[in-house]
Amino acid sequence: MKYISTRGKSAPVTSAEAIKKGLAEDGGLYFPDEMPLLTAEDLKELCCADYPTRAAKIMYSFLCDEYTYEELLDECRQAYREESFPGGAAPVTKLGDTLRVLELWHGPTAAFKDMALQIMPRLFVRAVKKTGDARRALILVATSGDTGKAALEGYRDVEGVGISVFYPVNGVSRVQKLQMATQEGKNVEVHSVIGNFDDAQNGVKQIFGDAEIAARLNEQGVFLSSANSINWGRLVPQVVYYVSAYCDLVACGDIALGEEINVCVPTGNFGNILAAYIAKNMGLPIHSFVCASNQNNVLTDFFESGTYDRNRSFFTTTSPSMDILISSNLERLLFLACGSEKTAAYMEELKTTGRYTVSAEIKRQLDHAFTGGCCDEEQTAEEIRHIYDTYGYLCDTHTAVGLYCAERYVNTVDGQRKMVAVSTASPYKFSPAVLKALTGEVPENELDAMALLESKTGVTIPAPLAGIAGRTVRFDPDDAIKAEAMPESVLAFQRF
Repeated sequence: MKYISTRGKSAPVTSAEAIKKGLAEDGGLYFPDEMPLLTAEDLKELCCADYPTRAAKIMYSFLCDEYTYEELLDECRQAYREESFPGGAAPVTKLGDTLRVLELWHGPTAAFKDMALQIMPRLFVRAVKKTGDARRALILVATSGDTGKAALEGYRDVEGVGISVFYPVNGVSRVQKLQMATQEGKNVEVHSVIGNFDDAQNGVKQIFGDAEIAARLNEQGVFLSSANSINWGRLVPQVVYYVSAYCDLVACGDIALGEEINVCVPTGNFGNILAAYIAKNMGLPIHSFVCASNQNNVLTDFFESGTYDRNRSFFTTTSPSMDILISSNLERLLFLACGSEKTAAYMEELKTTGRYTVSAEIKRQLDHAFTGGCCDEEQTAEEIRHIYDTYGYLCDTHTAVGLYCAERYVNTVDGQRKMVAVSTASPYKFSPAVLKALTGEVPENELDAMALLESKTGVTIPAPLAGIAGRTVRFDPDDAIKAEAMPESVLAFQRF
């Protein structure tokens, strides 16, 4: 198996090279040139396995050209150990007859990004060794909230690797900001950026595409890579938890082996839902996907009209990790639908005009699998309250967006199949908004909302978030830089 660029103008590479590099030379994203398949017998076997074994087997099917199964199993057992994911890595909770919630936030930073970013650094370090590169690696991350902390924690104190994270100064929650500002580790650096997430993400992409920066870093014995979901090493572990959720539903008797389910994912950069679509292409019995957006509903409009248009108002919402107008991983979906030549043309059109419209044929193809849904701020708050009052289940703002769209799909389109809705973060990462939805009140100090929410609901604050107000701030959130200053900060990075 080789990895090819979605834009078709870079030479094929091995899985290790794809993970090490992150982004192809032509600006495209790496994707395998063939899709491994999951048979019914494979799924039956995985139903009896624990999560690390499931993860190793799924990832091996994509990485077997460079990684051995034994290497992957060893790394997965370390990454998904009980100490990091108490009670299990990706449990499924039942809400009523049809709705199921896949909880992905039980890791070290209380967000779904842990599911990939606890294993990705291990894959990355092995990739560097396998490719024989003696240089140090500098990981660049643009984050809308959760990726930054999860990447910082995953790469903390990894030998020969530095990590620099950029986030929009007013585009993350108070808890998310403190998680990054108080990050420990000798090799980490955090910058708040004036602007929104797209400004930070575009800044990182421009740095990756700058040959002069690459040359200057190379003189220092440094190369750049990414921990965002543009990197295949971040995406492939995400495929695992959809397979695992299906196996858990079979194992507990909720569905029969081979029975189809639907999946709803609250979506920003499109990586999480793309991983589910990849699982379907492998053979996992998924019928339909609901792509759930908040008020920044560029994806909803795309799936409804076939036109992707980022030329619109940007909203800062209570679900900030979804406040995105440029969904990078949609490029991989286009590649699957129409190949590299058309994908490259659409991406060039997006770059120059801010929009593109897919052909009627591609639109029909996407319609077979995807439905877009969106949820505004008032509906998000109502959904948090409705889910808690109906099921006694406490969810965060992003999960509420997904549940809102999932419930409406069940009620209006398909109420027969089980609907797996993805829960992406602990409600305590966004406790002011969750508390306000339940009580109508927010304390003057936003961090006090955590204790008040725990008192009201009896749901324990996750250990990674408990006591966050008392941790030492290392990176001043108020010392924000302009996006134009990001290259200078990268060239000055010395934390290895």
